[in-house]
Amino acid sequence: MNGDMHPISFLKSAFQSPRFRRHSLAFGAGAMGALSMAPFDFLPAMIVMLSAAVFLLDHAPSIKAAALSGWWLGFGYFLAGLWWLGAAFFVDATFIWAAPFGIFGLPALLALFFAAGFALAYSIWRKGLIRLLIFAISLGFTEWLRGTIFTGFPWNSLGMALGDHLAFAQIASVIGLNGLTFIVALLFAAPVLLIEKQWSRANYGAVAISLVCLAVLYGFGEWRLTQSDTKFVPGVQLRLMQPDMPLDDRFSRQHAADIMHHYFELSTKGSYPSSAGLNGITHLIWPETSFPFLLDSEPAARAEIAHILKGGTFLMAGAVRAEDDGVSQERRYFNSIQAVNQDGIIIASVDKTHLVPFGEYLPFNSLLTALGLRQFVQAPGGFTPAPQRKTLRVPGLPPIAPLICYEAIFPSETLPNDPERPGLLLNVTNDAWFGITPGPSQHYAQARLRAIEQGLPLIRAANNGISAILDGLGRVIAVLPLGASGVIDGPLPSALPPTPYTRLPQWPWAAGLYVLAIFGFFLTKRQLTLTRT
Repeated sequence: MNGDMHPISFLKSAFQSPRFRRHSLAFGAGAMGALSMAPFDFLPAMIVMLSAAVFLLDHAPSIKAAALSGWWLGFGYFLAGLWWLGAAFFVDATFIWAAPFGIFGLPALLALFFAAGFALAYSIWRKGLIRLLIFAISLGFTEWLRGTIFTGFPWNSLGMALGDHLAFAQIASVIGLNGLTFIVALLFAAPVLLIEKQWSRANYGAVAISLVCLAVLYGFGEWRLTQSDTKFVPGVQLRLMQPDMPLDDRFSRQHAADIMHHYFELSTKGSYPSSAGLNGITHLIWPETSFPFLLDSEPAARAEIAHILKGGTFLMAGAVRAEDDGVSQERRYFNSIQAVNQDGIIIASVDKTHLVPFGEYLPFNSLLTALGLRQFVQAPGGFTPAPQRKTLRVPGLPPIAPLICYEAIFPSETLPNDPERPGLLLNVTNDAWFGITPGPSQHYAQARLRAIEQGLPLIRAANNGISAILDGLGRVIAVLPLGASGVIDGPLPSALPPTPYTRLPQWPWAAGLYVLAIFGFFLTKRQLTLTRT
C-alpha cells in the first residue's frame, strides 16, 4: 500500500476492486447454497450457488483466480452449512478455546476441494454448453474426492440438495449420492445461461431441457413411491427410546442410577419397576453410548435390564466396550452396539470401524497428546476402530447392517463384509453434541439416503433426535422429532429387492473421474508452461 494513501481511500479502492467483487460474490453464493441442505431444503438456493460458480469461471482471468473463487464459494458454503459443529466445543469447557478452529478451520480446509474443482474445470474450460458438463464432472470429481481421501468427509455433498426430497431422492437407488451430485452440478448450474448478454435459442433450450430432466426425476420418484405399499416382517414389534440426555456433568458415572431409571421409565412407558409396559415389544433399541459405564463390567445394571426384558424382549444399545489387546495388556476401547437378552447376557456385539477424527481419536496421537490435546469422547488412548464391518445378528431379526453415528454418511461403507445381504440398517447415534441446530437434521437426511440407495429399512435411535423407523424407500413409519424425549413403537419394514445401485459396480465412475483429473492436470501444466514462456 502507498504510504500516502488514506486508510478510507485504501478500503474504498479494495472494495471496488474486481478481486473483492469476485470473492464477495463467491462467498455470498456459497453461503446461500447452504440453505438447500436440511432442515431448510430450499432448492433455489443451490441454483443461485452453482449458477454463480459457472459465472465466476466464465470471468476468471487465470487458473489462480478460478481456484480462489472456488475456495471462497466453498468457504461460504461450508461455513454456513457446518457452523453448528461449534456447539460440540461448548459441551466440555476444556475445548472452548478450540471452537474457532472447528467453526472456521474445517470449512477453510473443505473449501480446498472446491478450489481444486474450479482449477480443474478452468484448465479444460470451453465456451458454450459444453462448459456445464465440464463443470459438473470437475466438481463431481472433487466432491467424490472429499468423501474419500483422508478418511473422507462427504457431509452435505452437493447431491444432498436433492437427496433430502423424497421423490427426487429415489434416483439414488440407481446412481447413489455421487450420481446425485453430478446431476445437481449439471442441472442447477444451467440457469446461468439466461444471464448471458447475447440471446441464444440454444441457451434457453438447455435450461428448458434441465427443467424437463428435473421433472422426469421427480416423476420417476413419485412413480417408485406409488408402486408398492410397505410390507412388514411378521412377529417383530420395535420400540426406539430417545432419552434426550444432556452431555454435561449429569451424564457421568456418579449419576448412573438416575440415568438408568430415566431409561427404564421411558422404555416401559412409565410402568417401571414393572415390565408390563414392554408387553408385545420384541426388540428395544437405545441410542449410541447409552451408558456412562462399561456394560459388560456392570452385572447389577445387566440384572436390572434383564428385569424389564423378562417378557421376551431383546435390547440393542450403543455402548462402550473394552478388551485387553493381548500383547501389551493395555485396554482398548471400542464404540459398539451390544445386544442383551432376557437373562441380562450380552449375546452379540459389533464395533465401529470408521471413527470421527478428533472426536473419537487423535490423528498423530503421540504428537498431539504431547501438546496436551485429547479427543472429545474420553477413552484412554482414544477409541480403536474395528478391522472390518460385521453383521449384527439378534434373535427374531434379519441380519443387521450396523451404522454407528458418523458411519451413516459414507455410501461405500454401508454394508458389512458379509456375502449375505442384511435385512435392515440400524443407525444408533448421539447428536446431542450439536444441540438443536441443523446438524442432527442433516445427519438424519444422509442416513435416510442410505436406506434409499440400498432398498433396506432404516431403524434410527438417537439421543436427542431424530429417531425413526423408515422403509426401504425412505418413507416414515414412525418418527420422534429433534429435542423430544420419549419412545416410538412400530413394526419392522421388509427389505426391498437389491437396487440397481447395489448391483452395479461403482469403480467405472471412480476410474472415469481419475482419468479426467489426470487429463486436467497435464493440460493445466501445459498451459502454465506456455504462459511462462
